[in-house]
Amino acid sequence: MIPRASLPRAVPRVFRPQCSKRPNNHRTLASVKSGGFNYETGEVNGVKFASRDIPGPTTQLAVVARAGTRFQVYPGFAEGLEKFAFKSTQKRSSLRITREAELLGAELFSYHSRENLVVGAKFLREDLPYFTELLGEVVSKTKFLRHELDEEVIPIIKLGQKHILGNTAEMAVNSAHAVAFHRGLGTALHPTSSVPITKYLYHDDLKTFSQAAYAKPNFAVVANGTSHDELSKWIGEFFNDSPTAPPKGFPPIETKPSKYYGGEERIAHDRGNNMIIAFPGSGAYTGGHYNAAIAVLSSLLGGQSYIKWSPGFSLLARATAAQTQAHVSTRNISYSDAGLLTIAMGGNARDIREASIAIVEILKAISGGDIAKDDITKAKANAKFRTLSAGENTGTGLELTGAGLVQSGKASQLHGIADAIDGVTEDAVKKAAGSLLEGKATVSTVGDLFVLPFAEEIGLHV
Repeated sequence: MIPRASLPRAVPRVFRPQCSKRPNNHRTLASVKSGGFNYETGEVNGVKFASRDIPGPTTQLAVVARAGTRFQVYPGFAEGLEKFAFKSTQKRSSLRITREAELLGAELFSYHSRENLVVGAKFLREDLPYFTELLGEVVSKTKFLRHELDEEVIPIIKLGQKHILGNTAEMAVNSAHAVAFHRGLGTALHPTSSVPITKYLYHDDLKTFSQAAYAKPNFAVVANGTSHDELSKWIGEFFNDSPTAPPKGFPPIETKPSKYYGGEERIAHDRGNNMIIAFPGSGAYTGGHYNAAIAVLSSLLGGQSYIKWSPGFSLLARATAAQTQAHVSTRNISYSDAGLLTIAMGGNARDIREASIAIVEILKAISGGDIAKDDITKAKANAKFRTLSAGENTGTGLELTGAGLVQSGKASQLHGIADAIDGVTEDAVKKAAGSLLEGKATVSTVGDLFVLPFAEEIGLHV
């Protein structure tokens, strides 16, 4: 290992490989206007990529793979693959990776959602070649050593399981997804303590799963803060070793369409009280299941305030003002082919009970047309702002864009979503609220079940 003292400002030049010619098989998929929120997309050597040249001295680069909990072949595999990011590769030990990243002043990160595994880095703009090479190694050359699994990966997963035991809010979210979708999207984001992960987690199987997760059709590379041509050049050089297809003889990654079921689950717990009322929501904009009216309805229902010293304009903020010991928030969780509109409550059990009754009454009022036009106008403005504000968050843009490229070959362009929100009418919002009440709801309750209500008690059909 080269001593840190011997690697001052010349470090980027030490690690940066020599420039190579741009690959002849490069082709551009789309070209959009520079600046703003839009990404420029392309493909080189079978690897999809997207870039957004945001002015500034830093770059954020990530690999987004379709390997979240929805697509894992065995319990704990998404978690295991995430934790193996930046472990020993065929070229570098995990210690060397850590030390080189420190010398370059960078940040390394990895996380997974229900659909995606994201592995990336934040670094100075001139260090793009080094970190493109590093991510290429993570994708195709990680060793998956047994001692790293036993001594570093599994212990961290087990610590996370203990955390979930006392987190009633996360338990409610996992329960709501399980009730709404069963398998696939219904799989818990992190394995609970009752899941026998050591029965399934073997280093050889994880390595084989990584070959399916990081097969070229199953991931995309996304960057903020670099030019399109520069990114294309280095991807063409450092991602050649990624497999072109999943390995044979291993369970395939399931891509069956999601199906909404609905229902109710109640879990007794003495650490806190949480209740989620959920309905079929809007899918991702790139997946063909987007419904802008749901985004506006989410802002209209609200519950949380975005204005200091004010309860906010939202209907639930006003309707639950008397329940001071209950926090209410509405959110649409988007996936590639489905969505879940969730109204989450946490706090005092009796206040949650009263708030849940108010929620159903508000939905009935919206579907019946008993709503001010001014409230719709505010909700549209809020929904549009939150969408565009999310676009300024480079981390959000990385995952959304990468997932869109993998699933449909399209980058998530936030201006298109904003235009769709502008086109939402008052009738569309009323119709959306009415359809929620007509179908089956999803109700997940965690906490003091003696006080917290059943779905039938507050007028919901499950």
